Amino acid sequence: MPTSPRATRWTPLLALLAALCCSLGSLVCPAPALAISAAGLPAAAPQERVLDTADVLSRAARAELGKTLETFSADRVDAHLVTVNRLDYGLSLPALGADLLQRWADAGAEPNQLLFLIDSQTNSAAVVAAPALSAQLDANLLRSTARTTMAQPIRDGGRYRQGSLDAMTRLLTVLEGGEDPGEPVTAEVVTQPTNIPTKEETASSNAFTWVVVLLVLGTIVPMLTWWVFSR
Repeated sequence: MPTSPRATRWTPLLALLAALCCSLGSLVCPAPALAISAAGLPAAAPQERVLDTADVLSRAARAELGKTLETFSADRVDAHLVTVNRLDYGLSLPALGADLLQRWADAGAEPNQLLFLIDSQTNSAAVVAAPALSAQLDANLLRSTARTTMAQPIRDGGRYRQGSLDAMTRLLTVLEGGEDPGEPVTAEVVTQPTNIPTKEETASSNAFTWVVVLLVLGTIVPMLTWWVFSR
């Protein structure tokens, strides 16, 4: 069937509208982030210290953290920071770190590997060390550093840089022979005094009893008065 001149005239406009709709759709509904596993990260220990695959760090933060990670070399430790925004189904952050360390070890990496990991989707952290470092950095220290020193600033407003720096500083102190600074101090919330009685205070008070007594008296006294004067 031949195309009418009117249809031919509207064809370029329709094509332009379709292209605009596709562009708007890609902006409103961006493609989901790909899940990360050890296979999606470098096969060998990279030269760069910070692998910010989640893109949660500024350029200045990456440079600062990279310099801090370089200081681990003085203690013969090869340290890296890895951020991810989505893990493979069923894969935990510590498991990812262990898989990555094994992958790098198979590729000939230095034995003293140390990984700081961040999952930006869940705002969680992990610190994983190669077995060669177990005498200097035991499992309890690594677990405490990840769950408190590193994770608390991350959960508190997404302070990825601060959490990473605090964790690195804590482990550097231990590696250099200093005493473990310990977990960060959590501010205690102090409740201000109030005149409003608590539920327990209300339950223990006898105000309800007095209300009942007054209601009974308010009913009985008028009836007695009426009965006395009506005789």
